[in-house]
Amino acid sequence: MDEAGAWGAKAAIAELITRYAALSDAGDWDALAALYTEEGRMNRPTAPDQFIDGREAILAAFKSRPRRSARHIVANVLVTLESDARARASSQLLLFSGSAAADGGLPVQSSGPPLIGSYEDTLVKTTEGWRFAVRRGSLDFRA
Repeated sequence: MDEAGAWGAKAAIAELITRYAALSDAGDWDALAALYTEEGRMNRPTAPDQFIDGREAILAAFKSRPRRSARHIVANVLVTLESDARARASSQLLLFSGSAAADGGLPVQSSGPPLIGSYEDTLVKTTEGWRFAVRRGSLDFRA
């Protein structure tokens, strides 16, 4: 892969990571699950040793969650290309969450501090573009 191709791949992976956060905040679970390979694995940062295996199981896990208001802020995305079709990435996240307001206005932010965590990702290039093969999250600080 030439330098321009490498930078293009890194940009596509960084966008994938950002898109994941946006889809999660929007509650668009079908589109979010589609960012994984069919055999993809993931865990939540709050449960780093409990993996969910397979795109369908990932979709079911997200759909089973209670609805919440959330905003993920993604930062420090670093991508390492291992080949033309395989990469690793790391990123940090800041998660603000809340609940619906009684008056129907802006959500009410949770009283606790935001969660701060990290992701370590293994990505593969598919016919649909770059996808998560493994997405491993962890918390960096106790709440």
